[in-house]
Amino acid sequence: MKDIRGIRGTHYIASLIAEGEHECQDFKFAIPDARKIARSLSAFANHSGGRLLIGVKDNGVVAGVRSEEEIYMIEQAAEMHCVPAQKVNITPFRVDGGLIVVRAEIAQSAVRPVCVREADGSLTAFYRVADENIAATPLMVKAWQRASVNDAVGGPVRLGDGERILLGLSARPEGVEVDEVMISAHLSRAATEDMVIRLYAMGLIDFTYLKGSFRLTACNDDE
Repeated sequence: MKDIRGIRGTHYIASLIAEGEHECQDFKFAIPDARKIARSLSAFANHSGGRLLIGVKDNGVVAGVRSEEEIYMIEQAAEMHCVPAQKVNITPFRVDGGLIVVRAEIAQSAVRPVCVREADGSLTAFYRVADENIAATPLMVKAWQRASVNDAVGGPVRLGDGERILLGLSARPEGVEVDEVMISAHLSRAATEDMVIRLYAMGLIDFTYLKGSFRLTACNDDE
């Protein structure tokens, strides 16, 4: 087993660890399973990007990366288990005591969803919420897919009663769930979900994780 060469980074790595795990950072003691790492990569790519610190325990204690195999597992996670394949920037840092911490950075994907191919062949997209990777709902995935081609759809937009009801309910601080929109707008689930997808693609509403689930919230006009 070859030693991993790393650049000096004791103070830099300490400053990152001091931030703790959050929306854009995750600690990994080791990488026993590339597919599990792919879920973190998917969550970051579908959100605003992020980084993994490999060789750091959940409590922030540096344990160090034990072999180059763990770097290979990160690359495998990004290239073989993420759909589409993702680019990960990997940098090893040497800290006091000679231990190696690997920083793996992934950017926000220009096109969502970035999914993980599960062991059974199915695809699951993840989204980063605080320090957790949450599976995106099928409706979110459809909305992301529609938004990725929305630039090709132009022309004036007319909002009907259903759209106005959805926009009004989504403007509340707690947002709104699809079922409530269905009832208030007197629409079928299929019609409601199609409306949600269209308004999301137009940049009028978003999905926000509140009260243990993804809810529809209005986008801020100032953004």
